[in-house]
Amino acid sequence: MNNQPTGYIPDQIWQPKTQHGGKFASINSPVSGARFQQELPVGKHALQLYSQGTPNGQKVTIMLEELLAAGYSDAEYDAWLINIFNGEQFGSGFVDINPNAKIPALLDRSTTPGTRVFESGSILVYLAERFGAFLPTAKQARAETFNWLMWQMGSAPFVGGGLGHFYAYAPIKIEYAIDRYAMETKRQLHVLDTHLSANEFLIGDEYTIADMAVWPWYPGSLFGVYNTHEFLNIESYPHLLRWYKAIAKRPAVQRGRVVNQISGEAGKYLPERHSTEDFKLLSL
Repeated sequence: MNNQPTGYIPDQIWQPKTQHGGKFASINSPVSGARFQQELPVGKHALQLYSQGTPNGQKVTIMLEELLAAGYSDAEYDAWLINIFNGEQFGSGFVDINPNAKIPALLDRSTTPGTRVFESGSILVYLAERFGAFLPTAKQARAETFNWLMWQMGSAPFVGGGLGHFYAYAPIKIEYAIDRYAMETKRQLHVLDTHLSANEFLIGDEYTIADMAVWPWYPGSLFGVYNTHEFLNIESYPHLLRWYKAIAKRPAVQRGRVVNQISGEAGKYLPERHSTEDFKLLSL
């Protein structure tokens, strides 16, 4: 049998392996809930973000920085680092906000009690509706924005992230898994490239939360987190690259993409963010 590993046959009832390797082996678990008691820090602003600068985390910090750039001063926020590589997402305080124990999570203290918002797409919609920005009000454009937002939420983390896992993180290279995810990722990149050949942004000429959701993933994660851009021949998608580079030039995007980052070139990332003054310490 051509199985990987040789001779592997799935158990009748799956049981977790004590040693399965991979970058996240020490923190993965088939059960939910807090693993230790830890209160979350709270800053001075109404909006408290608990996150890390992954593609999903970048969506929210880009949105917040865009809101501030557009003049919505009430969008000031504290961004606290939740280091997922150290398992900080399993602290009791974080799980109280997001029972799924995944970043990002937002607490809006402008309400009593505070409003918890989890899942990056939900946070984008919540902020767009709270401030009345970056979400069209016209029925068709609003529907189209949700089309692309849900497309991203349902596809990129699993498909693009799945490719990234087997390409960059898995303890062994499995050709079938890499080819399967590469095929579907390429198809999705072609969907975007085709659409953007006739549109400046995902929603015609209007920059919305749909762009903010897709940009960090496709092709953002393929350049940065997973380093699969050459493998997938990203240069063969000119319309997607045109869109990607145009958004990358936006000052709010340049700020938002470095918030809650913990690695990179010295002076170009910000593990925590509590004020616009924090960016003056960086050389963006």
